[in-house]
Amino acid sequence: MTNMDNMGPLGSLKFVTLLVALIPELLFLGAGVQLQDNGYDGLLVAINPQVSEDQNLIPNIKEMITEASFYLFNATKRRVFFRNVKILIPATWKANNYSKVKQELYEKANVRVTDRYGAHGDDPYTLQYRGCGEEGKYIHFTSNFLLNDDLIAGYGPRGRVFVHEWAHLRWGVFDEYNDEKPFYINGQNQIKVTRCSSDIAGIFVCEKGPCPQENCIISKLFKEGCMFIYNSTQNSTASIMFMQSLSSVVEFCNARTHNQEAPNLQNQMCSLRSAWDVITDSADFNHSFPMNGTELPPPPVFSLVQAGNKVVCLVLDVSSKMAEAERLLKLQQAAEFYLMHIVEILTFVGIVSFNSKGEIRAQLHQINSDDDRKLLVSHLPMTVSAEAETSICSGLKKGFEVVEKLNGKAYGSVMILVTSGDDEHVGNCLLTVLSSGSTIHSIALGSSVVENLEELSHRTGGLKFFVPDDSNSNSMIDAFSRISPGTGDIFQQHFQLQSTGENVKPHHQLKDSVTVDNSVGNDTTFLVTWQTSGPPEILLLDPNGRKYYTNNFATNPSLQTACLCVPGTAEPGLWTYTLNNTHHSRQALKVTVTSRASSSARPPATVEAFVERDSTRFPHPVMIYANVRKGIYPILNATVTAIIEPEAADPVALDLFDNGAGADIIKNDGIYSRYFFSFAANGRYSLKVHVSHSPSLSGLAYSIPGSRAMYVPGYIANGNIQMNTPRKSAGRSEEEQKWGFSRISSGGSFSVLGVPAGPHPDVFPPCKITDLHAVKVEEEVTLSWTAPGEDYDQGQANSYEIRISKHLQNIQDDFNNAILVNTSKLNPQKAGTKEVFTFSPKFFTNGPDHQPDGETQESHRIYVAIRAIDRSSLKSAVSNIAQASLFIPPYSAPILARDNLILKGVLTALGSIGIICLTIVITHCILNRKNRADKKKNGTKLI
Repeated sequence: MTNMDNMGPLGSLKFVTLLVALIPELLFLGAGVQLQDNGYDGLLVAINPQVSEDQNLIPNIKEMITEASFYLFNATKRRVFFRNVKILIPATWKANNYSKVKQELYEKANVRVTDRYGAHGDDPYTLQYRGCGEEGKYIHFTSNFLLNDDLIAGYGPRGRVFVHEWAHLRWGVFDEYNDEKPFYINGQNQIKVTRCSSDIAGIFVCEKGPCPQENCIISKLFKEGCMFIYNSTQNSTASIMFMQSLSSVVEFCNARTHNQEAPNLQNQMCSLRSAWDVITDSADFNHSFPMNGTELPPPPVFSLVQAGNKVVCLVLDVSSKMAEAERLLKLQQAAEFYLMHIVEILTFVGIVSFNSKGEIRAQLHQINSDDDRKLLVSHLPMTVSAEAETSICSGLKKGFEVVEKLNGKAYGSVMILVTSGDDEHVGNCLLTVLSSGSTIHSIALGSSVVENLEELSHRTGGLKFFVPDDSNSNSMIDAFSRISPGTGDIFQQHFQLQSTGENVKPHHQLKDSVTVDNSVGNDTTFLVTWQTSGPPEILLLDPNGRKYYTNNFATNPSLQTACLCVPGTAEPGLWTYTLNNTHHSRQALKVTVTSRASSSARPPATVEAFVERDSTRFPHPVMIYANVRKGIYPILNATVTAIIEPEAADPVALDLFDNGAGADIIKNDGIYSRYFFSFAANGRYSLKVHVSHSPSLSGLAYSIPGSRAMYVPGYIANGNIQMNTPRKSAGRSEEEQKWGFSRISSGGSFSVLGVPAGPHPDVFPPCKITDLHAVKVEEEVTLSWTAPGEDYDQGQANSYEIRISKHLQNIQDDFNNAILVNTSKLNPQKAGTKEVFTFSPKFFTNGPDHQPDGETQESHRIYVAIRAIDRSSLKSAVSNIAQASLFIPPYSAPILARDNLILKGVLTALGSIGIICLTIVITHCILNRKNRADKKKNGTKLI
């Protein structure tokens, strides 16, 4: 851990030699999946601990990704394949000579395998929380999907499904089907099925079998019980993002085959661009070229890793800076709470402190009882040193020394690094940290901590937190509460139900309540902390009126904490607490409530808070997210509030929304989002999210919205209809809605640079409108969208600019020169409000409108886009492009496009209406001619 400046020539040579030797191993640590020489390295597949051990699961995962690698290679025209894949085996499975984990965590996996929860739980899906062309969060499979071969009929071969989901995850493309809008009217006024490409053939099927298309259309609505069944044998080769299950489908829709008219997410999110256009614009394709030759790439190399014993070491700063702003006290309170109530039983825990040198305070000690926990608490540092200098590398070196005594290596261990120091040499031990196999969670206190601290966490897959010097802030306890083993076992981890703090006047009270829902309740803990020598008067009431007083709490006067562990399973309902400040001066009183799952049969609500990027530069905003779920299903209608704490300013509360507008990409997917740009100053910001849900609101979505592989109800094979097993719809449990719930989740920290001192001019434009829709109603077109704000998604924009064109390329490539719609009577409403605007397109489409070269086909469609303008004339990005069909002949129904197929056993083929009409016309003409001939003949006889 010697500073590089102090290394001699020999030391430097050894350092460089070690770096070169470790580069292949260290290159991708903490960096996620990387593409090098056409091959993806670092793909991590993790199996949830709740998944039962099955000898077929790992071989099936290998087979799926191997098949996917070759399929992907061909689909991308010899561009990319999977080279190295790690599969993380849960510690709940028996050991089988698997390698030891290093920094691999379930929570950081690119692909997650879980048990299913409820009906429709086997849909493979990708959690996408950002826009077109942006990476998603993870791919999800159920163990049943990977083990049950009967599902292949509905989803297609697993390798093909993997490529469909990989395109969601890696390249940010979206699905090209739409269950909610299975058909649409195209620009030639024909009814078409939503698909890509349009060349994929099939037939309508009613409840009793094949039927003419018109039997499934009632007043332009899709009749219940009708579906469109595709031929299992096709000529079309596209598209993987539509129906990967078809054997003929081997490529993505490109500009030639893409169906721009289909009302699907790909068109909405990517402004009618094809999936292949988006993929080829990605960084992967900008930095790689097709491989030469005709040979296939080698199959992926798989390595199996398994977590061993859970090992944690607290690495705690005791330099003189920890005496400032009660930092040491905050650390002691949080560390005691972590050791007594958060860290899981059977975990090995050690403690190290450091200033300019490191010191081992407690060797590894396994937690088997409360006495073990108390023993570890007794080794926490109680005083700071007089020395201001800090050496984080010295502290980590002692931490590695502690954990290596268990198995000889630090593989799979966790370091919780807490510091307020400004150690400029922290980067000198980055190589040692990476090669250690340990995960570093960092907690920075105060504003003087160097930026390189976070790099240790970033490169090892750890979390990073910031604790401001605010007496009301509970960020230190929030940080320790957020740190979990990362195994993905939600039935073992603690959940924060409450975290609040307030400066209370003498003889005044802090009074509040917290909901304990029926999915939690085990190991429920109420923690109270204070600033003075004695605790406040505490009164806690459970939902049945039972009272707990101060003397029922276990108090630690030296650490200024009082804690109550509710025996058994806490009563579900509203718990109310009152803290009375009996001290003669104002003091900060804080409350934290945590609990574990009440039963393994009922997954508790979970909240994961995070930001899009760890750092930003003014004026670019930070996008804040909260993923709110119960099992794999999104929770809707929750009240979600982000609390952002700067280094030296008051906290900011920001409501997050799941409305599919602004920073939120997909409505009702359980990911609540918002832009944050109220930057007080340069520096670090701490984030936590509070989520509550009223029992009176419908909460759980029983399907997976957004990006998921299509389940095909059946096929036409050899002229016969072959239906797959239909999926059952899920029932709702009224018990789950009885109490609502409350959760707190720390989202770590982020940094902001470039914030100007003092007031600055308006530099924040309205946010992009992403949900513009257009509908033709008689002679008019009605537009609808969610209003953006004056600044991104806050406030009220000043005006709108709407432009239309009869040609898509005009509005895609040259919005400023498309036809301008008169919006003088359209006044923007408050951000988040639904806007509706109606206009008559005939006043705008009769004028000149440049037609791109080569575009000759007559089209009865218009394309519409919009952007918002604020009071400073700052303009939003151009919205998604909406489209509407204009021409419907009077007194006639739409011409039905016939997607026909001759079925075996069906005597009469389903011909097009045009052919039928032609036959009728020809027959009519023949009969008329015959009648005239007969009349002429009869007339001659009369004469």
